[in-house]
Amino acid sequence: MNTATKAYNDDQSPADKEICDALAGLINTYLPDAENKIWHAHPVWFLDGNPIVGYSKLKDCVRLFFWSGQSFEEKELSKSGSFKAAEKRYTSVDQLNKKDIKRWIEKSRDIQWDYKNIVKRKGKLERLK
Repeated sequence: MNTATKAYNDDQSPADKEICDALAGLINTYLPDAENKIWHAHPVWFLDGNPIVGYSKLKDCVRLFFWSGQSFEEKELSKSGSFKAAEKRYTSVDQLNKKDIKRWIEKSRDIQWDYKNIVKRKGKLERLK
């Protein structure tokens, strides 16, 4: 695990740390070639400089976030924001469904919108894959 991601996880409550550690482990397993770093204060994984998946501690949960998740056509993911992102929120590690998360991570590799160049394109997203 990236040392900055480990430090982020270690800074959480024991229950939230358990969720964060499990999510990081799954993401690292299913996206082994992704770059992981802290971006906008939370762990994010990138492919070719494009943000793919990350998680963050919110007030009452840990949010798993997929930048292109609305295009996955997965009923368990909720729309997030005004672009193509979707999320799933967890309050207990027991809520993590590893098969679902694996499928979403695999889709995140195959279905991507170009967030890396969103500023250059003045807020317009283009599909990469």
